[in-house]
Amino acid sequence: MNGERCFGADDSLYLSYHDEEWGRPVRDERGVYERLCLEGFQSGLSWLTILRKRHAFREAFAGFDPDRVAEFDERDVSRLLGDASIVRHRGKIEAAIRNARATLALRAAGSPLPTLFWAAAPAVSPAPETQADWPGSSTESVLLARQLRAAGFAFVGPTTVYAAMQACGVVNDHLATCPVRPAVEQARRR
Repeated sequence: MNGERCFGADDSLYLSYHDEEWGRPVRDERGVYERLCLEGFQSGLSWLTILRKRHAFREAFAGFDPDRVAEFDERDVSRLLGDASIVRHRGKIEAAIRNARATLALRAAGSPLPTLFWAAAPAVSPAPETQADWPGSSTESVLLARQLRAAGFAFVGPTTVYAAMQACGVVNDHLATCPVRPAVEQARRR
């Protein structure tokens, strides 16, 4: 692939994530829930740190199965706080559990999490020229964050939600020069 990638050229794990996952449409509940949780854990840290710990996060959080995580209790919180292979932040751990429960509540109410996310997709995702063109949030992410908080979610500010929207392909922020952008845009139209 020729062209300037958005990120990841200096690290093979990061490059693989960029080329094969970031911005590719995620429409399943577990996938959206996982990305929302990981973006919450990333807050204040580098994404590469989270990416390197993703396997451990998946093990610690039952594969990000919201049905299983919703059953976690204080013993699980203590277990997770003692797990050095993940980010040990009580507020973020408790938010992941709370968000699993909120995900189940949305499903029961007939408004599944992926439906809520994809309803926030902007009509147009203009191709950014540089990373400086990436917004920290958008009108859509502000609204979605508000809806998520009203549904009982935590650690879902507009910036975290925007990053999750990018990760799930709700917005296509691959740079105009990025060789992955056309494939992502085509996948979003399906």
